[in-house]
Parts: sequence; C-alpha cells; structure tokens
Amino acid sequence: MRKKQNPKAAKEIIKISIDALDQDGVGQGRYQGQPVSVPGAYPQEIVLATIEHHGQKRIAALLHKVLRRAPLRRAASPCNCDRDCLGCPLIGMSDKGQLDFKRQRVSDALTENNLLGVQVEETLAAEPNLGYRTSCKLVVARERNAVKIGLYRRGSHQVVGIEDCPLHHPLINRIVKVVSAEITRQKIPVYNPNHQRGLLRYLLVRVSPHSGKAMVTFVSREKDLRYLPKLGKWLQHKVPEVTAVHQNINASVGNVVIGNETIKLHGNPDLFDRVGDIRLRIGPTSFFQVNHQQAAQVYRMIRDWANLDGSQSALDLYCGVGGISLHLAQDAGQVFGIEVVADAVRNARANAELNELKNCVFRAGDAAEELYKLAGELPKLALACLNPPRKGCDKEVLLALGELGPQQIIYMSCDPSSLACDLAILTEQGYRIERVQPVDMFPQTAHVETLVQLRKSEAPDVLD
Repeated sequence: MRKKQNPKAAKEIIKISIDALDQDGVGQGRYQGQPVSVPGAYPQEIVLATIEHHGQKRIAALLHKVLRRAPLRRAASPCNCDRDCLGCPLIGMSDKGQLDFKRQRVSDALTENNLLGVQVEETLAAEPNLGYRTSCKLVVARERNAVKIGLYRRGSHQVVGIEDCPLHHPLINRIVKVVSAEITRQKIPVYNPNHQRGLLRYLLVRVSPHSGKAMVTFVSREKDLRYLPKLGKWLQHKVPEVTAVHQNINASVGNVVIGNETIKLHGNPDLFDRVGDIRLRIGPTSFFQVNHQQAAQVYRMIRDWANLDGSQSALDLYCGVGGISLHLAQDAGQVFGIEVVADAVRNARANAELNELKNCVFRAGDAAEELYKLAGELPKLALACLNPPRKGCDKEVLLALGELGPQQIIYMSCDPSSLACDLAILTEQGYRIERVQPVDMFPQTAHVETLVQLRKSEAPDVLD
C-alpha cells in the first residue's frame, strides 16, 4: 500500500551534488539513495533544493541556492523568471557548455542504437541566441482575477506569465502585453480547464523578422463574434505591425492547442515572410521553424549537401509550407513534397507560385500512404529529405523509402532518440551515414536539431 506523502517533507530543503543533466537539460543528483531532478542546476555543482514531490522512485525539487558553482554557469541569467518558468533549463549555462551538451546528446543517442564509429560534428551555434523565437503558442489563464499569458510551469497546470521572455522576438512581447491588458479591460471570459467554461484559451503569435509584421491567432472554446473581433481590432490599433488576426476554434478538453476550424477576423489571410533565398506565405496554423536565421543556415546546408545538377528529382517528406522543397527546387529538375496538414500544402503551393518555381508538386496526405501512391509515378530519385515530427518516421515510411532507393537521404531531426532509431533502420535498408551535424536551433533549451546525410551503400551494415 502506497504511503501518504508528508506535506512537510514536500517542502524540505536538501543538499545534493549534481552529477549530470538528463535529456531535458535538468540537473540530476541523489539524496538518500533516490534520484533527484533539479531544473537549473548543473553538473559539478552542490546545491540546496526544495523538495516539491517525493515519489517512491524519484524526487522532484526546485533550485533554492547554489553552494558551489559549476565552471560552465553564467555570471548572471538573462531571464528574471527562469526559476518560475523552468522552460529554458540551460539559460544559466555558458554558450559553450550548451553546445557541448547538445553534441553529446546526439552522440549518446547514436551509441545507444549501436551506430558506432559515427563522427558527430561540433554543434552549429545560433546567432543571436536571445530574441530568436519568431512564433509562440501561449496559454491564457486567469488566476485570482489576474490575467496571465505564458507557459505551464514544468510538471504542473500553473501558468507562469512571460510578458518579457528574452527568447521571444521583441514584437511578440509587445503583443502579449497589449493582449493581456485588453483581456482585463474588455472583461473577456478566459477559459477555465477545471470547469471547462470560458472563451479564450491560447494566444498564437507569428512574426516575420524580414518585414517586421505579425499574425495573431486567438484560440477559443467556441466560435465568437462578440469579444474576439473587438480584441483583434484594438490590438491592431495599439500594435499596427499586426497585419492578420484569426480565430481558431478548439472545443476539445485535452491539451491539444489548435482545433480544426480557423476563421479570419481582420487583415490578411497569411503572413508574408522571407527565409534565406525564398519568399514564404505562412498560414495561421501551419508549422514553420521558430528560428529564422538558423533555419536559413540549415536550408543552405541542405542545398549544398544535396548538390543537385538541375536535372535530378528530389522528394521532401513532411514538407510543411515548403521551406526545404523550394530551396531544393532552385537546383532540381523536379521536387515532390508530401505533408499531412492540408493548410500547409495550400501554403506550399502558393509559395512555389510566389517564387516562380514551377517544378514543385505538393500533395496532402499521410507520408506512407502517399509514398506508395507515388511509387509508380516517381522518377529515379537523387534525393529524399525527411523532416518528421518529434516521434520520427513511421517504420513503414522508412521501408517504403528503402524500396524507392534514392541515392541520397538528408534527415532533419528535432529529437536525437527518434533520429537514432530511424537511422538504424535506414542503415539496414542499405544506407551509409556520411555526416552528422547538430544545430542549435533553440538556444537556452535542451532541444537540438540534427542534420544527417546518408548515401546508398553497397555494404549497408558496415560503418566507418
């Protein structure tokens, strides 16, 4: 029978040594033989930590005081609410410390999947490493009559307001402040997940650094033409850079942010942007990289690695709004893009037209299903690009790719663990890993993007 937790023990302050960081960038130590997690604490440190939850197998604690500082700790954190938010566990760590940690994450994941002897390059640093986020999805909450727009605190449903997030583009922070003030002034009902009542649930903001314009989407529990059009109009008055305002309806009771229906309230249907050599129009619910400058670097790298000669065909799986496809299309004979989100495919087609690239074909649908449909139509592929969600590719997709047999595969991953699993399958399909390049797409967080180049090999099970 499970013992009841002692309320006093839950707030006990303990002294521990930090031995390592987990894959989320959270400090790990031990207390009385039990593992302890302490966000914001780093290896080689001795800290005082306040116990938040004393489970049977693990203790969750919050950093109280650093008694012995690690060499890789910054002199001062650039954020004044990092210990409340906990969304950027590496923000107190030096730039080099972060880059080394991310390279090691990728290397460890490869080793765990028996991909031995694969060289992992030094992590490609981001510049700038603050103010780089050009889009956000923020929770709207009301606590004790105060409106908060921010993120859920790690491991809880408590919302931490982040009106001055140092990672956000300054225009995002301006918009958040105005919306927060106007929700209060206009007495707009805020959704309460406990009672499943209220209207406004989330605030989505997307900024174009190229044009200095922004698109805002209010996510509501139900369709509303009373409060939100007025809120959007006032926002455009206070922040003229907002050129598009939408409402997305999400009646679900879970943690899914975006619903299936989106309606335009004011301004343009999409946000116009430029990344690298390509002009883009991006819809309110379409995925696009949040770090424009790093995205541009990565797209250039993919184009260089691909080294297409103007006549070859390429496949772009999980193509989104076409960022990779359109860069490849400048050197390819033809590019085929596949994406499950229909709105993103609409944007991808419009972006091909916007850039006068007539050698692109985009299809909406499940990656595996569309691959099998295209199998008879596709010409001999010189290249297949993969940019899947965090869970990686379905095995069916990788097997279908093996049958198609493109000469080269470039895999862009946002999770080292799923990447390593997929690479193990691809090597069994006859591909050889040539380059592994970690990219710091999200400085101050534990996330790492990785670019991998593979080529068809005569000896698939042999690695250098």
